[in-house]
Amino acid sequence: MVLGSGTSFGVPVIGCDCSVCTSDDPRDRRTRTAALVELEAGPRLLIDTPPELRIQLTRRGPGGVDAVLYTHEHADHVHGIDDLRALSVRRGRLPIYGPRETIELLERRFSYVFDAGPPPPGSSKPELVAEAVEPYVEVEVAGVRVLPVEADHGGTRVFGYRIGPVAYLTDAKALPEETVRRLRGVDVLVLNALFEKPHPTHLSIPEAVEVSRAIGARRTFLTHLTHRHSHAQLEARLPDGVSPAFDGLEVGF
Repeated sequence: MVLGSGTSFGVPVIGCDCSVCTSDDPRDRRTRTAALVELEAGPRLLIDTPPELRIQLTRRGPGGVDAVLYTHEHADHVHGIDDLRALSVRRGRLPIYGPRETIELLERRFSYVFDAGPPPPGSSKPELVAEAVEPYVEVEVAGVRVLPVEADHGGTRVFGYRIGPVAYLTDAKALPEETVRRLRGVDVLVLNALFEKPHPTHLSIPEAVEVSRAIGARRTFLTHLTHRHSHAQLEARLPDGVSPAFDGLEVGF
């Protein structure tokens, strides 16, 4: 499930009165990017913890999370980490995974989460167990085999994840050939797409379409969308097999 499909600004953008920000189409209301992978065997894997995480997960309805996969350390992908308190209080220590530099930055930026001491009386904190993962080295997460892959985010390394026939990759600007090879032939690909024109740190919409073709995904859903295009506008112009994602989108696989 796509929990959030918007850029770091979200949509509506604060103070903007453009046609997309004032749209009455609920698909044009985009919280910051995140996803929830729910498997038939039971595990639920959360990808990233954006600032709206509590809202996103409560909209999804009851149910916990068995592990968190982080793509990278930028604020719109991690600053909802404190919302993991409610999940860890209910299930105990929650495992989180991500690039080594992301895990290290989380431990510094949110030191109160990772220090060894208990929270002050009457309060709580997320109880997390962090593990750094390496690109192209499969890891078992909550009993599920997950393959991390890497991409360039304009000088920052980001990780995507392949989970069986599904792959999720956001905030990429360029994909190494090894990543394309490891993702080739997935059934469902969720991929970032920013503007019509090239951008220094993100795939443009045309570039994302080309990446989708190179990977050969049967279905591709574009995420990390801005207020430059409404859902309806994007849907009408994208080629067969490629669609805009939206908050709450559920994709079977």
